[in-house]
Amino acid sequence: MKTLRWSDLSADERRAALARPPQRSAPELQEAVHEIAEEVRAGGWDALCRIAERLDGEAPRLVRVAPVAAEARKSLAADVIAAMELAAGNIRRFHEASRPSDTSVETFPGLNVRKVWRPIDRVGLYVPGGKTPLFSTLLMLAIPAQAAGVRELVVVTPPQPGGGLDPAIALAAELCGIEAVWTVGGAQAAAALAFGAGDIPQVSKICGPGNAWVAEAKTLVSSLPGGPAIDMPAGPSELMVIADDSADPAMVAADLLSQAEHDAAAQVLLACTTEQLANAVTTELQRQIASLPRHDLAQQALNNGTILIARDLAEAAAIANLYAPEHLCLAVEDAEALVPAIRNAGAVFAGHAAAETFGDYLAGSSHVLPTDGAARAWGGVSVYTFLRAMSVQSVSREAGRALAAPAAALARLEGLEALRRGHDQAGRQREPLPAFVRR
Repeated sequence: MKTLRWSDLSADERRAALARPPQRSAPELQEAVHEIAEEVRAGGWDALCRIAERLDGEAPRLVRVAPVAAEARKSLAADVIAAMELAAGNIRRFHEASRPSDTSVETFPGLNVRKVWRPIDRVGLYVPGGKTPLFSTLLMLAIPAQAAGVRELVVVTPPQPGGGLDPAIALAAELCGIEAVWTVGGAQAAAALAFGAGDIPQVSKICGPGNAWVAEAKTLVSSLPGGPAIDMPAGPSELMVIADDSADPAMVAADLLSQAEHDAAAQVLLACTTEQLANAVTTELQRQIASLPRHDLAQQALNNGTILIARDLAEAAAIANLYAPEHLCLAVEDAEALVPAIRNAGAVFAGHAAAETFGDYLAGSSHVLPTDGAARAWGGVSVYTFLRAMSVQSVSREAGRALAAPAAALARLEGLEALRRGHDQAGRQREPLPAFVRR
């Protein structure tokens, strides 16, 4: 990681210091993803199989969860299973408590407007797999969706090397009550969910993180007419740490590496208040990375990162707001005092003990968060991700007559004559005949 002093940088140099890795939006990647999506849309199941066999090594399969989960319970340690159950319980408690209530407001005498929440009928969940199956992501997606009341979840995940469903993902699926999972990944999986392919049904929304290919595919299919919505732009992982002299350099380095080892395209940044801390963290990074099984991958990610020396914590917070990180750790003496200054972040981990890894697994909030600066406008996955707000208006006859004239005046101002006549007609409504007359 290179070290820069923020106050010494020009505006262009500051933008460069906070820039994401270029491969995330490379034109070549966009073109390749577009070709895959079009091939799946035009060719359906047969095209999906051809692409999957070429890229994944096997055709998509619908794998029943129960037998794989049963094997996982035999092979995994009891404490690991207990930890996964703890995580699932915490996630469920948080999201069930987060479900919004319907609201009703009388905006005018006799005019009642309600906002009611309805779950999306069918949602596709993308769970990163392959070399690093992220069973936790399934918990972070499926449980909020179930808390929202989604009727059907279609789960896709890349096959294991050599084929099949990862046992840990199967166990997570079982804990979520999911009976089957499709083993297909990459841009082709996103395309299959968007358009439907064989027995993989078309979904209304695609949720879940992935590499640059998956992120680009989600963005592409959501932009097409009639395409699915997506949860957010969620690509390669990123983490920023704000640290002062009270921080433990070893803990800061461990947090940075926890995201660096996810993906070579991941990005980690440190905004600290002294050069001494910057040097200490750099030393710790090199010491800790040497023993990581994914050493080479983590090192590539560190090469995308930067250490920025800020004048004070206020400047560090301003840097964070400019960058809008997916994850933001506040390794400072009084973290709660700094939280109000943070406006743009997917998730904030406040305090020395609030390691980012807790949020990744078992704090309760979802770890599926916006990347690439999308945290300026997007939030992380929650029950709201899987709900739609629908308005319902009830108008009494008296209110209809009272509001007809002002509504018609507004329609006339916009030149909408048919709408104006409709308002006039509403204002001329008569009281219904008594029941004995109608008979």
